[in-house]
Amino acid sequence: SGPNSTNTDCLTLELLLISARRTRMTKAPSPVLVGRSSSHFTRIARLFAHELGVAYRFEPVLDLTSVNRADYADNPTLRIPILRTEAGTWFGAVNICRELARRSEQELRVVWPEDLSHVAANAQELTLQAMASEGVLIMAKISGTSGDDRYLGKLRVALEGTLEWLEAHVDEALSSLPAARDLSTLEVSLFCLLSHLEFREILKVTPYARLTAFRDRFAERASARETAYRFDT
Repeated sequence: SGPNSTNTDCLTLELLLISARRTRMTKAPSPVLVGRSSSHFTRIARLFAHELGVAYRFEPVLDLTSVNRADYADNPTLRIPILRTEAGTWFGAVNICRELARRSEQELRVVWPEDLSHVAANAQELTLQAMASEGVLIMAKISGTSGDDRYLGKLRVALEGTLEWLEAHVDEALSSLPAARDLSTLEVSLFCLLSHLEFREILKVTPYARLTAFRDRFAERASARETAYRFDT
């Protein structure tokens, strides 16, 4: 054997690997994302899927007041989103994003929550808490709970305080992110929160100039345009 033989062996091995990869892709069905097109947590997963180039089938939950676990892909918390795959089920937006990244053939540079420094880590935590608080306020509107409820009043005050903190720290948080990045959970979740607050008419974001500027910049991404909020029917 000689150099030509070695080259032939390498080429054969590469072709076999490509064939095996294509076979796996053919056999594995697209994952199913269970959620709502009007949900900020669901939009995090949809944005990541778009950026990562991962195809999925969307299955909307039409009634958020349902207590049937089957409507939530057997998620015991009765919450969305959920990702069903041939290998198992994933609960929660960030959890789903990690699985989408593992499935992606693109090697994007993703900044995850554990990669964040002090101010950015706090911004990530407050963003996710604000999203959860907004969800409670939305469910209260759907169920007709009185706006005078003391707990709901506390949530609204906390939400306003969170936006004030984020307005004061957003530039510092974003500037601390690695320059060489394609995507970050902080940017995606913050965009989804800010765009959702006005979509659901919970709070106006326009009084917060820095947050509004960030939202408008991020909205120019193709993934943001392709995942605009709407109500499923």
